[in-house]
Amino acid sequence: FNDADVDSATGKTPKANMNGVLKVCHEFTDSFFDNERKYTNLLFFGETGVGKTYLTNCIAKELIEKSVSVIYLSAINLFGILSDAEFLKNNIDAKNKSQQIADCDLLIIDDLGTELTNSFTNSELFNILNTRLLSGKKTIISTNLSPMQLGSNYAQRIFSRIFDRFKMVKFLGKDLRWE
Repeated sequence: FNDADVDSATGKTPKANMNGVLKVCHEFTDSFFDNERKYTNLLFFGETGVGKTYLTNCIAKELIEKSVSVIYLSAINLFGILSDAEFLKNNIDAKNKSQQIADCDLLIIDDLGTELTNSFTNSELFNILNTRLLSGKKTIISTNLSPMQLGSNYAQRIFSRIFDRFKMVKFLGKDLRWE
């Protein structure tokens, strides 16, 4: 991280920002079973290559070691499974996977916004988020979209649930893969 780069919106350098992000991640894993916290879900957003996927993998590993059931899916794969469960009525495997997505302790949706957004994906995203919120199941979403882009790409009721029930975690910096 270049400490000379200061984000104009936050006033933080990428390194200072990442220290805050790591603190949020530790709080999330350390208090995973504490349902009294207001934010039991996380939304990681920022540019490509700034560590969102890496940190979701780290969280998944730590929680799996604590015997937490974790399902990690790219948005494209998530909607593929949900589509198969909906439209391939005899596909028992897809139906089982769909139920596991709803039931797991932690669902991680990586790269939300890379899928084709349409009425089906909007409806299924709402259903999965709403079902998990009502049952107290935790979710982490990572995306390259800004909160404003999320609001314009997805239905208002999805936007409302994410912004009310998820802690927004902004990632700063340049693509680490190029550094």
